[in-house]
Amino acid sequence: MHLPPGFNTVTAYFFVRGADKFLAFLVHGLGGVEILRHMDGSRVANAQIRIGTSTVMVSEASESFPAMPCSHYLYVEDARAAMATALSVGAACIMEVVDMPYNDRQGGVRDPWGNIWWLSQRLVEGPY
Repeated sequence: MHLPPGFNTVTAYFFVRGADKFLAFLVHGLGGVEILRHMDGSRVANAQIRIGTSTVMVSEASESFPAMPCSHYLYVEDARAAMATALSVGAACIMEVVDMPYNDRQGGVRDPWGNIWWLSQRLVEGPY
């Protein structure tokens, strides 16, 4: 099996209304790096954003592929700093950052497109 660089066997693919603004949120709010963007006229047909070790894909929603929210668990270096950054670009806090019994420091935000992001900082090496 061959995978493109930066992809995993499961890759999130977002269909959103306002894909250009969503891409800006991924970059400025979650620390992503835009890898490529294919346009169909003025519409984002497919874009790839690398966040840490993972790549996600984004397209403008359409009648055939409507917008749909989802939930993601995102490991970050500093959960409190990641929360502050996400909030500064339009996310809403749904859970304050706290230390969880499974050794993650975690908080939650909902982005303006309805997606939930669990911002989690691993506190120990090894399994749960």
